[in-house]
Amino acid sequence: MKKLLALATVAILTASALVWSSSLVPRPSPELAIPMPGGSTTQLSSLRGKVVILEFLFLKSQHCLRVATMLNELHGEAALQGFQPVGIVFDPPNDTNSHGELISPMVDYYKLTYPVGYVTKGAVDTYLGRTTNEILEIPQLVVIDRSGTIRAVSGGRGGNSELENAASLRKLIITLLKTGS
Repeated sequence: MKKLLALATVAILTASALVWSSSLVPRPSPELAIPMPGGSTTQLSSLRGKVVILEFLFLKSQHCLRVATMLNELHGEAALQGFQPVGIVFDPPNDTNSHGELISPMVDYYKLTYPVGYVTKGAVDTYLGRTTNEILEIPQLVVIDRSGTIRAVSGGRGGNSELENAASLRKLIITLLKTGS
């Protein structure tokens, strides 16, 4: 009985360590296929060589749209140096799946100059390594360096809310653009 309890304890601790380690940064970014309005799909790995910020957002959230506007401004400042934001819309829990039908009007209204696509909540959870009992904070920003390594996240375990501040985010982007990683 003691051996069985010890084995169960080790298994639980190992699983917990794996879940916890998936939220730590830096870590390699998993692949993500991002369907775009119009039918094309962007593979996250196709952006390797750029400093990428993913913003996982809800279209009905004013806070998410404020961050999207901030990313648009930063994109205007640093796109030529290799900065690429990508908006990723998904539907909130308990909401009817829109399948991203409102992306194009939102992009036009806010005059966004970077790509915005749509994925399911399940794809968001898988990419972020979220467990079912975690609360997803939106917007969720993920900063990826030129080599494809996640360097910072704004929400969840170990998240840095300062990434939603333009000055802090600008400083991080400039640093990553200069270091080449």
